[in-house]
Amino acid sequence: MEYRQLGRSGLRVSTLTMGAATFGAGGGGLAAWGDTDVAGARRQLDMCRDAGVNLVDTANSYSAGRSEEIVGEVLEGRRESMLISTKVRFPMGAGPNDSGLSRHHILAQAEASLRRLRTDHIDIYHVHEWDGTVPLEETIEALDSLVRAGKVRYLGVSNYAGWQLMKALAVADAHHRHRFVSNQIYYSLESRDAEYELLPLSLDQGLGVMVWSPLAGGLLTGKYRRDRSPESGRHLADWNEPPVRDPGRLYDTVDVLVRIGERRGVAPAQVALAYLLTRPAVTTLVVGARTDAQLAEILAAPDLTLTDDELTELDAVSAPPLIYPHWHQAAMGADRRGPSDRVLHPS
Repeated sequence: MEYRQLGRSGLRVSTLTMGAATFGAGGGGLAAWGDTDVAGARRQLDMCRDAGVNLVDTANSYSAGRSEEIVGEVLEGRRESMLISTKVRFPMGAGPNDSGLSRHHILAQAEASLRRLRTDHIDIYHVHEWDGTVPLEETIEALDSLVRAGKVRYLGVSNYAGWQLMKALAVADAHHRHRFVSNQIYYSLESRDAEYELLPLSLDQGLGVMVWSPLAGGLLTGKYRRDRSPESGRHLADWNEPPVRDPGRLYDTVDVLVRIGERRGVAPAQVALAYLLTRPAVTTLVVGARTDAQLAEILAAPDLTLTDDELTELDAVSAPPLIYPHWHQAAMGADRRGPSDRVLHPS
């Protein structure tokens, strides 16, 4: 297992992160992702630890806190062997202050997460979504106070637009607060939208990228093809995340993944993950699995090195359309490109 620096921080994390969204899902909204009980979570976390994974990612909102409880129970007595990432923002009750990124909600939920996780600190604390109703100064100050109190080691952000993230970083810098070092985003061969703004921004500002749903919710495993779909899977259930805007391009991409996988003797999912690990600013891929067999397959992905020709083929079939101003910069700006510009314009 390879370990990469998380942005400009001193923290080193494995290129795969164990995602705990399936833990304790039961009959709730995340049941389409899976329903992993304590015994299953213990078994999967042991598999990840044995493979060298040193980070588990959860959120307070996953199964209304049950995911955090399971992580805490499974890691009790061996907390030092695994870094923990969790999140705050989504509703945790029906009250008017039970959601968002106010000082009240952040501090209350950090304490609740610490209790559920059975730990005295959170290694990476992500804000889970933008909150346009709370001043950024209030959010950033509350997060900074958690770091200064030793309850949080590093700060992260998730699902922000480019301008929102840049404004948050500017506020942190202006007030001499701890800034985000992690940017957890959706990014996959099904949708490379993050290359427009979020990957270049992360590279420029020194944020490590944690990728959620790198297999597009299973769409890139090879199970979903033009002419067939599996008998079970989340995209056959009442779940549409991520949304597929271009089915033709998706199936073209899956065809290439299957072809490369067959040629190399590996699963299409391993090819898709290996591709993402070559992308600029990507630090770690947050992976989960409904079964132990799926997880074992995924854990082998970092051992796969794709050839330049394979990377070029995958680049071409999955390339995002150039929206403005990127098509203009592609045509007119080739003489003055820096490292961040080359995320979307490599040549």
